[in-house]
Amino acid sequence: MAGIHITDIESAINYWRDKTPSPDGFSLTAPTRVLAELYALMVFDQVLEIEEFLMPAAALQAWLAWYATTPDTPCIAICSTSQGDAQCKGCGRSFAEVQHWTEMRPAEKRQTWRRITMEGSSWRFNKYAERAAEGGSASPSSPLAERGSARA
Repeated sequence: MAGIHITDIESAINYWRDKTPSPDGFSLTAPTRVLAELYALMVFDQVLEIEEFLMPAAALQAWLAWYATTPDTPCIAICSTSQGDAQCKGCGRSFAEVQHWTEMRPAEKRQTWRRITMEGSSWRFNKYAERAAEGGSASPSSPLAERGSARA
């Protein structure tokens, strides 16, 4: 079973707070409220993960709506598992995770994302971070971006 980490619940809460702000500055909209209640119970019980199938249906639906806005795959199109590596140097996923990615449930994908982010050792997080950035453009601090701005 795949567990959803409390940081993902928090990210989903923040997503819903931005998407559907409080009408009066005090009350919460339904998706924010169900996620906040779950978050509060997790904090109270000192639980870092909750099994996806144990979540209240409304909270799971709100979480899945947030999940749909996140990048699906950590792939940066440099796959060393195709060269025989057990773990991809590009994205950090194992061979099995790469092979079964399309069959994985959202909670399983988020577990993988969390692990590779915490490890931070794949090229996605260092050598090719600009490739992994949303939008795919070079970062402003990169030498390529500096040369481009010098011409303008």
